[in-house]
Amino acid sequence: MVALLLVLGVVLALLGAVHWYVWRRLVRDVTVAGGLARRLGTAVVVALPLFSLAALVSSRAGAPFLFQQAVAWPGFLWLAVLLYLVLALLAGEAVRPLLRAWTGRRAAAPTPAEPVSTPTPAEPAPVTPAPAEPADPVSVPAPLPVSVPAPGAGARESELSRRLFVSRVVGGSAAAVAVGTVGYGTYGVLRGPRVKRVTVPLAKIPRAAHGYRIAVVSDIHLGPILGRAHTRRIVDSINATQPDLIAVVGDLVDGTVENLGPAAEPLARLRARHGSFFVTGNHEYFSGADAWVDHVRELGLRPLRNARVEIPAGFDLAGVDDVAGESEGRGPDFARALGDRDRARAAVLLAHQPVVVHDAVRHGVDLQLSGHTHGGQLWPGNYLAELANPTVAGLERYGDTQLYVSRGAGAWGPPVRVGAPSDITIVELASKQA
Repeated sequence: MVALLLVLGVVLALLGAVHWYVWRRLVRDVTVAGGLARRLGTAVVVALPLFSLAALVSSRAGAPFLFQQAVAWPGFLWLAVLLYLVLALLAGEAVRPLLRAWTGRRAAAPTPAEPVSTPTPAEPAPVTPAPAEPADPVSVPAPLPVSVPAPGAGARESELSRRLFVSRVVGGSAAAVAVGTVGYGTYGVLRGPRVKRVTVPLAKIPRAAHGYRIAVVSDIHLGPILGRAHTRRIVDSINATQPDLIAVVGDLVDGTVENLGPAAEPLARLRARHGSFFVTGNHEYFSGADAWVDHVRELGLRPLRNARVEIPAGFDLAGVDDVAGESEGRGPDFARALGDRDRARAAVLLAHQPVVVHDAVRHGVDLQLSGHTHGGQLWPGNYLAELANPTVAGLERYGDTQLYVSRGAGAWGPPVRVGAPSDITIVELASKQA
């Protein structure tokens, strides 16, 4: 408990420091003290992280679903904007001294004087002397007071003006880059995943199964932001490929059946020759895994909870519960799913997290299909994902087992993807006997 509080304190302190830095560069440095713009900017920088905190905890706290939806958009989007805003501002720190030096040189450069035109002297006109008159007494005006600027005042004003100019250029550019990046990444998620195709040769696949197509979809993440329309786009994309089998490999939802049941209903329209199968992901265990397993069964999907089926094409399809289920006594059980099978037949395993691939190797799995990583979702998150997963995205081999990891069809938290586009993958099995 003490360690958890310590970690929480460190995280909150870090978030506070990051928001102070953003306030300093985007509010304090670009506005006038006491002005309306500074007050509004300060209010925004204080309010947005509160929305983010509410978005992160509202689902776990059991808040009304309408409240979850209200805080999700501003709260989660701000987290994505904050990431790229900080990265852009840090890059701007390197540009800032160069801009100041450039503006300083321009201010110090002398202004060229305009040429003076000297008139040609004309012939003097004859002057008729006027009669002398007595001179009037001359009235001399008193000298006017002259205001003399303090030494260096002009230089200080010029320096302040240059600092404000540089801060506005760097801050404005950083804000434009962050908002543009997040906007494009959001469009990619809301547009829906693209279909990609991967051919996987398997030595044990019979000739009759050559060209067999498995539609792999993971990490749909139905929730306060991605709902029924998102599911419908995914179902339409999968059905258009006319797969032989559909595999939903975890993290279908971020919420309860009560709140998200209607959003999942389009899954009932999935069509494949040998059916649709489902395994749990870690987010199902945050959302009521047993209730969701029952619900997807009602929608026509067949859950594989540490179980195996024989596919008529000539291979075994197995599925294991996610490792997050260990806290509820329902983690992966490879012996139950694969222990007594005929190893002369090829085995395809559905497992949400790639990290279990070493167990798959020990149990003679030919191909493991996984998700979980989102491909990093938000660059440079892919580098962090590499620290926790053997494969972040794509097809790799581990011993005699091949592992394919999908980037997923949705997004967790911010509905944004940068450098890791969402996908539905058609895995085409190739027989070496063909």
